[in-house]
Amino acid sequence: MIEQIEGRDAGDVMLYGLSTCMWCKKMKKLLDEMEVKYTYALLDLMEEEEKNHYLEEMKVWNPRGSFPTLVIDDKTKIIGYDEDRVKEALE
Repeated sequence: MIEQIEGRDAGDVMLYGLSTCMWCKKMKKLLDEMEVKYTYALLDLMEEEEKNHYLEEMKVWNPRGSFPTLVIDDKTKIIGYDEDRVKEALE
């Protein structure tokens, strides 16, 4: 599943996560509270081919393949839940 969330423009923000990941849910909630526009991909809810595509895309930024992975403007990456780094990058 991939979805675009509307909000204020803070750059190209992409969140890779899992529907069952507590930290992914917290990251999504933080982005919602910050009211930023972002795209998120829940890899465990995707068909195999789509999941493999997004997993390979994510591994460019996070070779370990851990969740959540947040990428901002194809240059800033935040791996794991780090509220302070997210706020610093997006406010």
